Amino acid sequence: MNHFHRKESTLHCEGIALDTLADQHGTPLYVYSRAAIEGAYTGYERALAQHDHLICYAVKANSNLSVLGVLARLGAGFDIVSIGELQRVLAAGGDPAKIVFSGVCKTPDDMLKALRAGIHCFNIESEAELDMLSRVASDNGWVAPISLRVNPDVDAGTHPYIATGLKDNKFGIELDSAFDLYKKAAGLPGVEPIGIDCHIGSQILDIEPFSEAACHLAALVDQLRAAGIELQHIDMGGGLGVQYESEAVPPIADYIEALTRPLGAHNLTLILEPGRSIVANAGVLLTRVEYLKPSAHKNFALVDAAMNDLLRPALYGAWQDIVPVTASGAEVACWDIVGPVCETGDFLGKSRDLPLTAGDILAVKGAGAYGFVMASNYNSRPRPAEILVDGDSAHMARAREPLDRLWLGESPLPGAQL
Repeated sequence: MNHFHRKESTLHCEGIALDTLADQHGTPLYVYSRAAIEGAYTGYERALAQHDHLICYAVKANSNLSVLGVLARLGAGFDIVSIGELQRVLAAGGDPAKIVFSGVCKTPDDMLKALRAGIHCFNIESEAELDMLSRVASDNGWVAPISLRVNPDVDAGTHPYIATGLKDNKFGIELDSAFDLYKKAAGLPGVEPIGIDCHIGSQILDIEPFSEAACHLAALVDQLRAAGIELQHIDMGGGLGVQYESEAVPPIADYIEALTRPLGAHNLTLILEPGRSIVANAGVLLTRVEYLKPSAHKNFALVDAAMNDLLRPALYGAWQDIVPVTASGAEVACWDIVGPVCETGDFLGKSRDLPLTAGDILAVKGAGAYGFVMASNYNSRPRPAEILVDGDSAHMARAREPLDRLWLGESPLPGAQL
């Protein structure tokens, strides 16, 4: 079901008109649909109904407390990559026993805080990290549950910045080294190998790389079992893509089948770490057209949202659909949708055929993932507010930053005249 729909020519999120939210809360403004988040999550639950599993939502995709709270109430686990994300999950009511801690550079303090919280598992990405966790855990009287993140050198065919399963990437342990490192881990104090982990990238639309990676991990599980190292789970990461434009997205059931088929009779819990596929199309960014700047060469629509609010187009060259919230009656023309930041790379979309007038509200679709979480205060711009819509109700998930919050914690030079 599409929870962003038109009613009497006006785009709504569930039961609320988006232009009403823009008028009430100002723009730029992120708007999320609770029903869309719940629907995407339960899609995974249904597809995994016949398998012992744990769905750990990737917090980095969207870490708003209201979004995390929706998922926590559904029983989700969480994939975190920082202590800040751990604290957010706990603040939102998440179960620490359902948290997996990923990331290549966990500090000793990170490890200690995660151990105290009682997380489910550490995903280890290097021998040095393994050694450090062993020392931290044993020195404090704990045994840390671990999995090794194995880099299978599988090309996921995605953008190079979000490919994570190749030898050239910083992530994980080379497949050829993993067996020996597992044997080492089995003999170290303070750690207990309970799983194996793999993550080959993001926005993947071909299921074959997932199947190839699962085959590599299944073979390693067999090798470890023959050596007396019994694991409890296999974590295949996230990565299933979404439709931003005209991409063909495989059904979740086909994705799950591609992961589970190579596992055969292995009696292992399957952990998945979806992020984008749960929240991307559950959110939009609303922005107002401030000025139109047509010319013989190119037409610019100058809007109040910028690359500091939504970085994906500038960082990845990402395409996201942009539509008017209400029909203006203007003639259709080709526009570049650009923001006020002083960078030529500050654009939300290029060469878009749209009927625009000054004052129109536009909705940038697919903005629920890697939107607000990547926002910054570049050019001393406050970050947008965030709204979570639940039926006919709008919850202020995060208020817009006031200007004076931007320099909170800074100090002028002593004696400086203010």
